[in-house]
Amino acid sequence: MPITQESPNQPDVIALIAELDAYQDSLYPAEVRYSLDLASLCKPNVLFVVARDEQQVAVGCGAVVLHETFGEVKRMYVKPEARGKGVAQEIISALETMAYDSGCRALMLETGPYQAAALSFYEGQGYARRAAFGGYPEHPLSVFMGKSLSAAATIKDN
Repeated sequence: MPITQESPNQPDVIALIAELDAYQDSLYPAEVRYSLDLASLCKPNVLFVVARDEQQVAVGCGAVVLHETFGEVKRMYVKPEARGKGVAQEIISALETMAYDSGCRALMLETGPYQAAALSFYEGQGYARRAAFGGYPEHPLSVFMGKSLSAAATIKDN
């Protein structure tokens, strides 16, 4: 499945992000949801990728916000009907490679404890639980994870 860097400002991608928001709204109160809006996703320090199926319909997306000393994974989502096919792994791989190529050597993320599949996925990709980072407060409805991208260079160069 092709994973390409695209603008999030497209109708089918906006719909995908709206699905993610609706899902997260069903799990967490607004005060502990730290999602980026469309304008923030369009900033120059954001890497945004889209997975499209054979009909070119957006079925998954993800972003990395590049900060001075790390990147932050945001807006990772795969439509339920596309799950279990390796789409999320392809998205995170593409984001890690793009972040590494942009000079980023560590990725961090914040997710929630009610997303067991996401936690398992990130752990399987080498992300480890860590303390809060950036401006995030410690909160029982936040799980913080991080990964060094130093190994990405080795994999990429093979």
